[in-house]
Amino acid sequence: MTPQDRELIAGLCAARAGFHVDASKAYLLESRLAPVARREDYPTIPELMEALRRTRDERLIWAVVEAMVGGESSFFRDGAPYEAFAEEVLPKLCERAGGRPLRIWSAACGTGQEIYSLAMLVEEAEARMSGERIELFGSDLSERALEKARSGLYTQFEVQRGLPIRMLVRHFDKDGEMWSILPRLRQMVRWRRINLLADLSQLGAFDVIFCRYVLSNATEPARRRILDSLARALVPGGYLFLGQAECAEGLTEALATVEGRPGLYVRQPAVRVAA
Repeated sequence: MTPQDRELIAGLCAARAGFHVDASKAYLLESRLAPVARREDYPTIPELMEALRRTRDERLIWAVVEAMVGGESSFFRDGAPYEAFAEEVLPKLCERAGGRPLRIWSAACGTGQEIYSLAMLVEEAEARMSGERIELFGSDLSERALEKARSGLYTQFEVQRGLPIRMLVRHFDKDGEMWSILPRLRQMVRWRRINLLADLSQLGAFDVIFCRYVLSNATEPARRRILDSLARALVPGGYLFLGQAECAEGLTEALATVEGRPGLYVRQPAVRVAA
């Protein structure tokens, strides 16, 4: 790839998804674009790039952008956020639900491990609940990632990353060389392709949003825009889980830190976020 090719890819990712791509990392760009070139029937990456410039085809542009913004997914990643969700956040929300359903959104769910991890915790907590209804939503920018998430099929390597053996036995069936998450968990989740830079107002309000390791890969203007949109999408007193090294300080006044819980924020009821 030429430097001009790499700059074109970086510019498309920033403009369409708010995603920062280091144009100097030629190997990374080429490794992610090579499968796109094969799928789209271009013999080489340079021919793919020439088609991007010549046609400006939206479908092809998004195929490239989605390939570049794909992130890492694993079950119960980092551990502590899921502990906070199960032991602190979910019980507190159930106490104040007042009969309405609780809505939980994994806003960059990738191939589904995050939202399925939450579904497992919700199912295990149901015995301690008083009839509260909980709705789970998973979204991602990548349609290919969502296809895998919807399938609920994971390799041995994928289920070994962070998934306790007791949960594997309880929530999965062996399916040839793969592991299949049980239908009851798949049916708990509603899926949708969402670009976090788009207008999120039609999605309704959520009690909990997980949006982990998105801001750390976003451009500075996109970070502010995404945080403001997520804050508007939370009910007053709702919770936002970011990556443990990510922070909202200095980017929005609508979110306050939860002491002792890195990456966890609560929506300030008194602060209005401008649309």
